[in-house]
Amino acid sequence: MKVIVINGSPRKNWNTATVLKQALEGAASEGAETELIHLYDLDYKGCISCFACKRVNGESYGVCAMKDGLTAVLRKIEEADALILGSPIYFGGVTGEMRSFLERLLFQYLVYDREMSTLSKKKMPTSFIYTMNVDQELVKAIGYEQNLKGVEMVLERLFGSSESLYVTDTYQFDDYSKYVSTRFNVEEKAKRREEEFPKDCRKAFDIGVRFVQQIKDSGKQQA
Repeated sequence: MKVIVINGSPRKNWNTATVLKQALEGAASEGAETELIHLYDLDYKGCISCFACKRVNGESYGVCAMKDGLTAVLRKIEEADALILGSPIYFGGVTGEMRSFLERLLFQYLVYDREMSTLSKKKMPTSFIYTMNVDQELVKAIGYEQNLKGVEMVLERLFGSSESLYVTDTYQFDDYSKYVSTRFNVEEKAKRREEEFPKDCRKAFDIGVRFVQQIKDSGKQQA
C-alpha cells in the first residue's frame, strides 16, 4: 500500500505541513508506505493547453505530455493507493503551486466524450486538507466551501471518493509583534493553537488511518 501526501504550502514546518505529516503518520501506523512531496521544491508549470492528452491515437493520450519536475510525481500518483492533498487558502483559493499541480493531475484524465468518462486507472480514496486564517463563521460567510467544492467533485469523479478537512483560524506567525497584525487577538490565536489545532491534527491522523483501512477492506473484497 502506498499513500502519497502533497504539500501545497511554501512552508515545510508550519500549519499545512504539520497537519499533513499527521495524516502521513496515521497511514504509516496502519502499515502503509508513505511519501510527502513538497510542491514548492519542484520546478514545473500548470497546464499549457497543448491537448496532447486528448489527441486521437496520440502517444500521450490520457497522460500529461509535459516533461518537468511534476512528471515523476504524476507517475507516482498513478501507482498510489490513496492521495492526500493540503494547501493554505490564499485569497479564497489554494496556492498557485497547488492550482498548477491540479491542472496537470486532473485534466489528463478527463475525456471530452458524451459519456463524460475518465481515464484514471483505478479508484482510490482522496482527501483535501485546507488551512486558513479565517474562522469557521467567516468561511461560511465568504463562501469558501462552495468555492472549493469544484475540485473535490472532480477528485470524486476521477478517483471514486473525496473528503475535506477545514483547519480554520490558524496561527500564522511565530511572533505576532514582528508584523502589522492588530486586527487579531494574539491571546485568542495562541489559545486556539494550543486547544484546537491538536484536534485538527488528530482528524488528519484519522484520515490516514481510515484510508489504509479502506484499502485493506477493498483488497479483501477483491480476494
